[in-house]
Amino acid sequence: MADEDLLSKIHGLEDLDLAALLCLISREHCIVSTEPDALDNLVEELRLVASQTFNLQSAVVDCTPQTTLDDLAFAIQLPPPTPQPHLTPRSPGPRTPSISPLRRRGTESSYFHGYSSSTTEKQYPTTPPQIANVILAKNLDRAPKDVQIQCLELIRTRRILTRTSVQTAPKQFLFVAVLETGGSGRLVSHLNDLFYVSHWHDPEDGFAHLEEGLGGDDEFEGKKGGETASLDSASSVVRRSYTESSTTPGPSRSRSTNNFKGDQATADDGSSLAPSSISSAFPSFSESDIASLALLARQVNMDVEVLRYLMNIITFLRMHRAVAPGGGGVTPHATKHFEQLSKCLAALHGLDYVTPSLVGLAVKKVYPHRIGIVSPERERSMQWGSDLSAVEALLEGVTAEYVIEEVLAMVEAPL
Repeated sequence: MADEDLLSKIHGLEDLDLAALLCLISREHCIVSTEPDALDNLVEELRLVASQTFNLQSAVVDCTPQTTLDDLAFAIQLPPPTPQPHLTPRSPGPRTPSISPLRRRGTESSYFHGYSSSTTEKQYPTTPPQIANVILAKNLDRAPKDVQIQCLELIRTRRILTRTSVQTAPKQFLFVAVLETGGSGRLVSHLNDLFYVSHWHDPEDGFAHLEEGLGGDDEFEGKKGGETASLDSASSVVRRSYTESSTTPGPSRSRSTNNFKGDQATADDGSSLAPSSISSAFPSFSESDIASLALLARQVNMDVEVLRYLMNIITFLRMHRAVAPGGGGVTPHATKHFEQLSKCLAALHGLDYVTPSLVGLAVKKVYPHRIGIVSPERERSMQWGSDLSAVEALLEGVTAEYVIEEVLAMVEAPL
């Protein structure tokens, strides 16, 4: 079980910090999406999360349909450090006259100044390019297919091949696809399946690191309106109370149902965080802290009843009538991530076992970007003569989140 100091730091994190922490613990990668007008704010917030919470260096890749492989390889590199010159002896050059009275016989050079007066020269050592610890791929879904495949190889092998060298990712490495709402549906299927979790950030939740850095909500609101277009989001600092939505068929993306802490975390730590300074508002996690949490996650146990519950959820997702044929994204890789995330969440809650509520929280993070909704023409009841208009009405507005909520309601959790 994690010590109290580490647990208190975990309970003080925001949702975006928790998403990054879970990925670093599991050595996996994630998708973060938001509304289009808040995308620039989200990128800046994630950069601050990397630097302030985890002390990691980040790089932003702004993807467009014209992005090339060379653009990608250059953008993920850290800027070269400022070289420190050092003096090295210069090779002997032509002899120059000296003003010293001591001269060699028959020459114009001195015994003490036989070479040029400038015997040293400055040299700047060159360092090989390094990949950033955190890569923020903005609008990755807009990149060409070959660029997305190169990103897939970078995530899978933790290295990238350029025209002149092979660059290896650092030990602490996180690749984040920052997308607009619904952008994950346009990713290459194999790349999409490789992402560990997905998180939708509501602009109404605000951007805590940006607001703290700019001196609070009021200053942040004025700053984003007057200084820079990259921080232009009319609703980024609005904070409201979050309640369950009763609309159907899609579930609400409210904070009460879609954050990483979930109901379990609220029960474990009901106190709210009232930051008074950057150090207290945003706890810092070292590499040893992440390694400790990773070890605790590997030691978490899962009872056979909870494992059966997890597998039942997977089966019901795969067989749901709204899910596309062939599993619709409910893949073996997703099953591995599902079980792994459940154990990581247990470690973050100070538990050495997985509870059904943590399984229910994990499924909401692993599958939303994976599940594909079937088209009305391919819905399975059409094979037995269902009316197309009736099927279209049935599937209208159905989303991956709605499918997950419906499956959780159908599958009975163990006591």
